[in-house]
Amino acid sequence: MDALRLWILPVASAIAVFVLLYRPIPTKKPNEGCSLLPHDHFWIYSKRVVTPNGVINGGVEIKGGRILSVVEEHGKFSNNHAVDYGEAVIMPGLIDVHAHLDDPGRAEWEGFPTGTKAAAAGGITMLVDMPLNSDPSTTTVEALKLKVDVAKGNIYVDVGFWGGLVPENAFNLTSLEGLLEAGVLGLKSFMCPSGINDFPMTNVSHIKEALHILSKYRRPLLVHAEIELDSNNREELGNNLDDFQSYSTYLKTRPPSWEQAAIGELSKVAEDTKPGARSEGAHLHIVHLSDASISLDLIKEAKNDGRSISVETCPHYLAFSAEEIQNGDTRFKCAPPIRDAANKQLLWKALKEGCIDMLSSDHSPTVPQLKLLDEGDFLRSWGGISSLQFVLPVTWSFGQEHGITLQQLSSWWSERPAELASQKSKGTIEKGKDADIVVWDPDSAFEIDENFTIYHKHQITPYAGRRLSGKVLATFVRGNLVYNDGLHAPAACGVPIFAT
Repeated sequence: MDALRLWILPVASAIAVFVLLYRPIPTKKPNEGCSLLPHDHFWIYSKRVVTPNGVINGGVEIKGGRILSVVEEHGKFSNNHAVDYGEAVIMPGLIDVHAHLDDPGRAEWEGFPTGTKAAAAGGITMLVDMPLNSDPSTTTVEALKLKVDVAKGNIYVDVGFWGGLVPENAFNLTSLEGLLEAGVLGLKSFMCPSGINDFPMTNVSHIKEALHILSKYRRPLLVHAEIELDSNNREELGNNLDDFQSYSTYLKTRPPSWEQAAIGELSKVAEDTKPGARSEGAHLHIVHLSDASISLDLIKEAKNDGRSISVETCPHYLAFSAEEIQNGDTRFKCAPPIRDAANKQLLWKALKEGCIDMLSSDHSPTVPQLKLLDEGDFLRSWGGISSLQFVLPVTWSFGQEHGITLQQLSSWWSERPAELASQKSKGTIEKGKDADIVVWDPDSAFEIDENFTIYHKHQITPYAGRRLSGKVLATFVRGNLVYNDGLHAPAACGVPIFAT
């Protein structure tokens, strides 16, 4: 991760938490509606506060939307506006660097309001929106401006934006620099068909050129790393009507070799990111890794050689395995696919050992009809898992058998994503940082059933029916209490985030 470091009001008297709305001038009164409580200066404390130096019994002082101090002491604070969360965990808010909110153009799939409400309910304080599946895709300055205009006043958490790298702009210096100057946090490309007409795939030449341009800005290129190697076999399987409901059929259409081929090429391209090389200062980031065999070996080799490269995986690859996916249950379809149980165990091992740097949701919802749940057709249904609200409890619940710690959780979901997105004011609980905080109870279990409120626009998720541990109690964004035990702030006061 060394390489990554180069980048960064009242509604109910019964509510027991006090927060401050962020303002550049702290003496201003909070804007009515942005926060569930209006206090200007307050403390929160518990017996488990996750800091860069360990988990402490202490308090966090918040003023002006920022962290004023962190004190390793419990119950001895002079300020009256304070709440004791007891044994609950106070942790940096999650930063999800891989989410598709589909706004503008496909808000019927998700949209900024519902997507960011779900994020807040899940403890996410910032997310970075992918350049697709909005319409248009964010491959031009004009498309970025359109997306930002739609986001303003409709986001409950902070939202940054990735720009899209496609063949049309890859060799157009003016176009790519225009996106970067307009504030995208980096670029994203596909090495295989994306499924979105205005977001075609790129090749190695496009990627090399983009890295060179990105080196000037010291921002990352994120890549969907799959290369089609056996399209004839895939077409043959697609025509086998007896097998289209079988998950194993779908799995065969996207074998590990696709990831391995792409990562092999990316590993070579990453040579350009080494000190003294053509694209020094650029950074290559592989999204949603599924294959835990040769792909991981290639990534390890590249890192050991000093190439600026990192990788993420997603909770669904760590929670599910191919063997448990029932025929026709297309809620589980994603790309790359969920692989077998042995592969899942290896992903956990790589995550714990640090070869996998961080986690992301890859929240990729759609309208119910495109999931083809009635037909159960894995080959034609939309590939994408709806998960934004659940990533914290899912990671914690399935990580218990692997002995994960609160500090590891914070690193994977907060600190390292902040570094990737160059968000120096976020990602840790430290003096001077944004007061982006999640309070949650690791021991509180709940079931995602008909009584559970899902804030995603659609209720289609493979986590339905699952019993999880790790209930989110409160979410603070820049000192605003945007979510508190099932209640959101009246107004959506999240901030669009731009690179500077």
